[in-house]
Amino acid sequence: FPLTLFCFCFCFCFLVCYFGILKVLEMTTSKTGKHGHAKCHFTAVDIFTGKKCEMLESSTHNCDVPNVNRKEYTLLDISDDGFVSLMEESGDTKDDLSLPGGTDDLDKLAEDLKTAFDDGKDLCITVLGAMNQEMIIAMREQK
Repeated sequence: FPLTLFCFCFCFCFLVCYFGILKVLEMTTSKTGKHGHAKCHFTAVDIFTGKKCEMLESSTHNCDVPNVNRKEYTLLDISDDGFVSLMEESGDTKDDLSLPGGTDDLDKLAEDLKTAFDDGKDLCITVLGAMNQEMIIAMREQK
């Protein structure tokens, strides 16, 4: 939903821009100048790629705020082609996610997932989703 950037700094920590879906790390505002509006300077990181970016926008402009959700699934299987089979609490299976990758941290998470699964541990997988994109972001051993 659209929200003015000035209100944004008090309400949310995610925004959508041409970089992607960003998690705001820092925001500063400048004072109104002689001929213009106050500016908002954002330092943010893409929630799916981990890429850091900066943007400067007028505080009177609108920005879109995504609905970001976090779900937990039980890991059932990891296929040879890197796709995972997950089970929801309702018992339904989800087979459309692949192992995370693209950054050093995500590559390490994928290796840790494979190792723990091969050791026979019961794993709970955390999936972050927004705007029809989903990615595995964490794992923990089930109790």
